[in-house]
Amino acid sequence: MSENVSMKSVSSSSLDSTGHTQSDSDLSSMALHSETVVDLVGAGPGDPGLLTVAACSCLKHADIIIYDYLASEAVLRFGRKDAERHFVGKKGFSHHVTQDQINDLLVDCAKQHPGSHIVRLKGGDPFVFGRGGEEALALHQAGIRFRIIPGVTAGIAAPAYAGIPVTHRGISSSVTLVTGHEMAGKPETAINWHALAQSSDTLCFYMGIRDLPRIVDRLCAFGRDPKTPIALVRWGTTPQQEVLVATLETVVERVHTTGFSAPAIIVVGDVVSLHKQLSWYQRQPLAGTTVVVTRARAQASEVSYLIRSHGGQAIEYPTISIAPRAAQELEPTCVRLAQPNGYDWVVFTSANGVRCFFDQIKELGYDARLLGSVRVAAIGPATAQELVLHGIHADLVPPRFIAESVAVELINAGVGQDTHVLLARASEARATLPDTLASVGATVDIVPLYDTVIPEDEQATSELVKQLKAHSIDAVLFSSSSTVRNFLTRLDRAVGSSERCALLRSVALMSIGPVTSQTIHEAGLCETAQAEHYTITGLVAALEATVGTKGQRSL
Repeated sequence: MSENVSMKSVSSSSLDSTGHTQSDSDLSSMALHSETVVDLVGAGPGDPGLLTVAACSCLKHADIIIYDYLASEAVLRFGRKDAERHFVGKKGFSHHVTQDQINDLLVDCAKQHPGSHIVRLKGGDPFVFGRGGEEALALHQAGIRFRIIPGVTAGIAAPAYAGIPVTHRGISSSVTLVTGHEMAGKPETAINWHALAQSSDTLCFYMGIRDLPRIVDRLCAFGRDPKTPIALVRWGTTPQQEVLVATLETVVERVHTTGFSAPAIIVVGDVVSLHKQLSWYQRQPLAGTTVVVTRARAQASEVSYLIRSHGGQAIEYPTISIAPRAAQELEPTCVRLAQPNGYDWVVFTSANGVRCFFDQIKELGYDARLLGSVRVAAIGPATAQELVLHGIHADLVPPRFIAESVAVELINAGVGQDTHVLLARASEARATLPDTLASVGATVDIVPLYDTVIPEDEQATSELVKQLKAHSIDAVLFSSSSTVRNFLTRLDRAVGSSERCALLRSVALMSIGPVTSQTIHEAGLCETAQAEHYTITGLVAALEATVGTKGQRSL
């Protein structure tokens, strides 16, 4: 591993190639060596929230990522943008890459990139029907150091998201994980069907949809009651989740008539009867909904958390990148702020502006005392909260977060003739606030703290266009006029304005407030809904009220 790669944030233990448990300190110490290491990492069942802390850290520091079909794009975004990527997925029974080829690729990458950190990202858990053992043996035989980072396995997680506990007191005291697809060419089955049918209360089959008729026949032939409940959970833990509930004697026909397809976990046992009562995931307000978040990456996590905590899937597609100005540009402003009666008010228009301001004055040798003699206004609760983190409590937080209302509140607070106001904000912003304050006699100085630029990420745009064409995007959230303009600019570059309009025709466009809505209108579109309260929480509330619960299908 290269010397500049830190593994200090890995907080769970894992197994090294000797079979011993490695502590945090062991993992961190490996970063001090130049030895190549390959991590076999479990990506979990699909919901990025189920990715382990250790897996996130491995992805963050990986130089090369080798991933399969079930490792979602949302999980891959935890990796570095400059990481080399190799797709080795196998969808259904159409093999893009054979297992031997994958083994060879792992070994070749390790040998050809000495000192690199390689992550082999596998859906679920690498050692539960993930062929992680085969890949680990190939690395061992090649003398390459490896580690195993376990993941949440779909056989437990998918039933849980369908409201099916694989064990339940009084119903099931045992659970067995079984492969529904044995290695091709085996002369006879290695599955003890008699034992499965007679002993284990709950059976969870992986990769079994194609062989479902044979699975049902074997279980019934060896004594399982044909009326035993069975559930098929497709794309478990994701907004695309579908659940089919039947019995052993009816399930094959149900699958045929509904067109149910892989990938799915098959759950057999009386615990399936609890699905109707415990089906929690599909009852959430945003269940089954996929939402694009356009905020800057540093701010997207708050929105994404709210969406995911209400059952939706958040796709982070930042349309804004914050580029702070040079601290030296702020020097004259700092000199005046430090003077008695230099300014009467300082107005911060965003949390980004607050962060940039304090970063820049710190670089110039100042601190929060620079604002000791002025009154401070913050536009919006997020801006006010960011000020608190720097030791400043705003004197004024207008109840409505648009320039017209902010100007009125400032005027009511005494801003007028002979008042000196410093407006700290982005370089590009509306002139409404400074013009209104100037009209009542105030002297307004505008200091640009940062520029907003459009991030360059063609791969992310390509993936988004693909999802829009597949009609898998339900809504796009716009938290400012800049997010609207930049979002449309990126789509226009990819597909052109005409196709862009067609792609967005069936997508809900959610606006945080009237100024953002106006920008949407100016682009020839119409917002689907506008937040009642011009905050992120209000925006998500409007999303819930508008898009509603699609819910996962229960067939």
